Amino acid sequence: MKRSLFVLMFTTIFLWPAGPIFSQKRYTADWASLDSRPVASWFADAKFGIFIHWGVYSVPAWSPKGTYSEWYQYWLQERNVFGNGKYQGDEVYQYHLKNYGPDVTYYDLAKRFKAALYDPGEWVSLFDRAGAKYIVVTSKHHDGFAMWPSREANDRGFPWNSMETGPHRDLLGELEKAIRKTDLKFGIYYSLFEWYHPLWKMDREKFVTKHFFPQFKDLVARYKPDIVWPDGEWMMTAEQWHTPELLAWLFNDSPVAATVVVNDRWGKGCRQKHGGYFTTEYKASGDYEKPWEECRGMGFSFGYNQAEDIQDYNSARALVLLLVDIVSHGGNLLLDIGPTAQGKIPVIMQERLLQMGEWLKVNGEAIYGTRKWDKAVQWSEGKRDYQPKQHYLGGDYILKQTIDPEPGYAVKELFFTRKGDTLYVISPRWSGQEMVVKDFHGPRGMRVTLLGYDRPLAWENRAGNLVVKMPPYDPERFGESRRLAYAFRLEGALGEE
Repeated sequence: MKRSLFVLMFTTIFLWPAGPIFSQKRYTADWASLDSRPVASWFADAKFGIFIHWGVYSVPAWSPKGTYSEWYQYWLQERNVFGNGKYQGDEVYQYHLKNYGPDVTYYDLAKRFKAALYDPGEWVSLFDRAGAKYIVVTSKHHDGFAMWPSREANDRGFPWNSMETGPHRDLLGELEKAIRKTDLKFGIYYSLFEWYHPLWKMDREKFVTKHFFPQFKDLVARYKPDIVWPDGEWMMTAEQWHTPELLAWLFNDSPVAATVVVNDRWGKGCRQKHGGYFTTEYKASGDYEKPWEECRGMGFSFGYNQAEDIQDYNSARALVLLLVDIVSHGGNLLLDIGPTAQGKIPVIMQERLLQMGEWLKVNGEAIYGTRKWDKAVQWSEGKRDYQPKQHYLGGDYILKQTIDPEPGYAVKELFFTRKGDTLYVISPRWSGQEMVVKDFHGPRGMRVTLLGYDRPLAWENRAGNLVVKMPPYDPERFGESRRLAYAFRLEGALGEE
């Protein structure tokens, strides 16, 4: 009896599994069950992630301005282009003919995808300095090229993965190992469909059971991602994709069953209805009850596009204000970069990331780990929510909604986030002598500070508003990265959540 009791105590104390304890709930292959699975809290805390689109399409790295260059194969073979602009349709076909000739197919370009300058450690260091908390990298886009040694990628009849052609490297695995040395979370983008896979064209049920399912499970088993980010789901319903069954496996029996976070792209009509967190793409900030994420590039393309010029890239100020706007509405920003075929991140993208990182180094307290307040933004008088008419909404819309309004339109004067009893107020511009938070009464004992300026600021309640006296403006103190937006901490402003 004593020996049995000792064994029980030893097992309980010393062999209890390390890390968080998760319930043993089993999920069934239906949305009522699958949608009941909570999204891990770290995701809502993270706020800022890096998206990476990299593959064979990075060799030509070209499509007309306002379009996705990672769709090169589709534009080429269909002679059809859509995006922000009016197109003939054969622009990519003509570009390909001129630069590669009529006998070079898209598949031939894989041999030129060398990744000779790819250093995953350098990438991860940059992302860390940018203030990102998670990374989502393309494992396979709609062209079907696998960035890891996937056996299923070759079932089209020839090698179509990065280990057996092009770089002859496990590009995905190398990045995963570099990320695991840091606190960053590792996510995998995976396209459910492939434009020109033989089974996709002939027998979609077989494509799902013989190609998609085994390839997806291999990917998860090999790299054990923190995030699974499917895409290309719009061609069939979730029932046709059998994704409820796949999610049941992922949540119950996969190596990441207790920890994995997923998005909402599991079948036609699923977005913002089913799955894990909700996603938007090149849209203005949303307002959802579930965790959500806006994804967009620094320009109009996810993959690197040589056609884009400096004016096509969002400024650091626009990117910071995009982040602030999204976070104030409870979302995350997944900001995309497109490396070159050689594996270098373009310098302009590096610069933008580092500028954001410098701002977050001072003001990240008002971003990370926060939740939306009762009021996301404070508007001035006028018409609200100016947006240009674009298929893919450019990031500069946020400048029109804050510092450069169109005549007659209101601006977002202030953004709000909260953490416990602290309210954060983020202003896109310097407020002069006073900052006014409308329709808010500061409680006795509240302490107001400007992040990066440690002295408390004087304040008073006046005519139903909170009025904060601004500190003296010192251009040397407020360097270039600091001037992108100004964050204030109001400690004790709110009751505990």
